[in-house]
Amino acid sequence: MVAASGSQTVGGNGPLAGVRIVEFAGIGPGPFACMMLADMGADVVTLDRVGAARNLKGIAERGRKWVHVDLKDDKSRGDVIELLHTADALIEGFRPGVMERLGLGPEVIFKCNPRIVYGRMTGWGQHGPLANAAGHDINYISITGALAAIGTREQPIPPLNLVGDFGGGALYLVVGILAALMEATKSGKGQIVDAAMCDGAASLMTMFFDMSATGDWVEGREQNLLDGGAHFYGVFECACGKFVSVGSIEPQFYALLRRHADLHDPEFDAQMNRAAWPKLKKRLADVFKSKTREEWCKIMEGTDVCFAPVLTMAESSRHDHMVSREAFLTRHGVLQPAPAPRFSRTPSMVREPEELPLAALVSSWRFADRSR
Repeated sequence: MVAASGSQTVGGNGPLAGVRIVEFAGIGPGPFACMMLADMGADVVTLDRVGAARNLKGIAERGRKWVHVDLKDDKSRGDVIELLHTADALIEGFRPGVMERLGLGPEVIFKCNPRIVYGRMTGWGQHGPLANAAGHDINYISITGALAAIGTREQPIPPLNLVGDFGGGALYLVVGILAALMEATKSGKGQIVDAAMCDGAASLMTMFFDMSATGDWVEGREQNLLDGGAHFYGVFECACGKFVSVGSIEPQFYALLRRHADLHDPEFDAQMNRAAWPKLKKRLADVFKSKTREEWCKIMEGTDVCFAPVLTMAESSRHDHMVSREAFLTRHGVLQPAPAPRFSRTPSMVREPEELPLAALVSSWRFADRSR
């Protein structure tokens, strides 16, 4: 067991200790959400198909109990339903209708456990014209306005799969599961959490819809305050070929940027003159190319310029700030992010996964059943 960064307590008694979650194995956002819940102390059991190969040393697999089960077998399905009798939440990421066809849809499960929270993770959601279509993160964020706003002037660029799968998917699923669990303690009733990546990604765009409504955001990439259009908010190449980021939005921070970068030309006075941004951005790019990233770090890092070096994943784990916060850990020789967020009294933990037979798990949960 590995203590989360900044943790002073050992023992895995995270804030979700005692919460039981059954996950139907999937890919992407569902497993990531369950990893977070397991890190926070939840007892997460993952049901995978018989014969499926698992990398129990993998990052997203940490902290779970793994059970192989044939969901098309009546006896096995009955055991799963019995397991769900004592679960607090269920998480599945199949296309709409698959769980119902397996005889494990919400109506069936609510009859055996009225308090259970039924989490459904999909890209398009449980209804709508695209609900049954295949898709990936890039497609789900395409219809929300998010992808169109990210990239160069010439074309959109996928922001990895952070906006759809993990930001708009996994994190909204975790929030929904926790909110529904809180409500169930008052009502005694569970409910369905329909976590669609297109919904979550659209929700993440709230600030930009707000800015658009007030006239502070225009259609088109690299023309706005936060999309690389402004000369004082962007990424710049250094003499060494590496990059730094600058976000000197507030006037006092912009003044520091000008001072540290020797930007004394009066043209830089009109910070918010959009018409001047392209020219000033080119001039600032030339300034940053005059020194290496290391040299700029010595000048600006730790100041109120709002500056940081653009690091690779390997470099990130060695940065002084990340090291001091123990933001990464190594498990089975694999470098990985430590659990987040941090809790002062009930710290998250990275627990080792284990494989169990379904019958043994059902028996142990029944034996340790709590008053419901």
